[in-house]
Amino acid sequence: MPDIQSKAKRKGLITGFLTKWASIIALVVVFAFFAIKMPAMFLTSSNMITILRAISVTTIIAIGLTITLAVGGFDLSSGSMATMSGSLVISFFVWYKMSMWEAIPLAIILTMGLTLVTMFLIVKCKIPDLLATLAMMFTLDGVSLTYSGGGAVSEGMPRANGAETFGKIPKMFKDMGQAPTIIIIMIVIVVVIHIFLTYTKYGRYIYAVGGNKEAARLSGIPVKNYRVFAGMLAAVFIGLGGILVASRNMSAQIQGAAGYAMPAISAVFIGRSVAGADKPNAFGTFIGASLVGILENGLIMMSVPYYSLNAVKGVVLAFALASTYYSSKGEN
Repeated sequence: MPDIQSKAKRKGLITGFLTKWASIIALVVVFAFFAIKMPAMFLTSSNMITILRAISVTTIIAIGLTITLAVGGFDLSSGSMATMSGSLVISFFVWYKMSMWEAIPLAIILTMGLTLVTMFLIVKCKIPDLLATLAMMFTLDGVSLTYSGGGAVSEGMPRANGAETFGKIPKMFKDMGQAPTIIIIMIVIVVVIHIFLTYTKYGRYIYAVGGNKEAARLSGIPVKNYRVFAGMLAAVFIGLGGILVASRNMSAQIQGAAGYAMPAISAVFIGRSVAGADKPNAFGTFIGASLVGILENGLIMMSVPYYSLNAVKGVVLAFALASTYYSSKGEN
């Protein structure tokens, strides 16, 4: 009997350790694999900067999704929302000759306004988050294409109606999307949101609503208000992510930020158990985004065909997620 109890205890400790640190273990294993496989290419300072720059947009959009998931929501429209934000900011520069200090705040405010429509569908119309954001995803794709005239928006390019454009994209805006600025922006956002969610009353209320809406309501927390507040806050980072994509490209491309949605969602779910948090958190999201970014960087260096990248990434991420969510309760 003692042997059985001892084995069960050891098994529980191992399971707990894996559940708590699986994402970081996966990150270390993937990093070590590529470092051993091709040290001369992978372990260079320039490649480390490339990885950090590559994960910056994913991390910033994922921070927005972290807040959404922390309050018990789910957002499928983040890629489309970010694309819309990027289209707006470039058009403000090129079409309307706005300054950087006018264009960026206005683009983020309009992104928040569009998110308010989503929150109306969810909070007032009581449409499930998944369905409401799916509807908004298609709507935003159409609105973005209609707004841009069905094509890209860039400096010197005439509008869809043939009108010439004379606005210039500021050099400072271009610098936002380059290293080290974009990396610094990412790090600051991760630290600030970690402090906000972990150590402030508002962050604790967001987690309380996400954990149990009815219990939060009975304890006096205005649940609907906090769901809207979380959506608005998430929109700031999703919009900023789209703006940074536009900064890197110096143009607004069709569905330019759509490809960041799934990696961002993956980052949040991979990182939610880091250090035993068992909830969406900023530090874990950064770890998840790093795992996705390192994996993609290493696979490209190994000349894995582009059409096989998603399959390989999917398998590795599935193992990471399985290790993260596996527990003794799952066995039962």
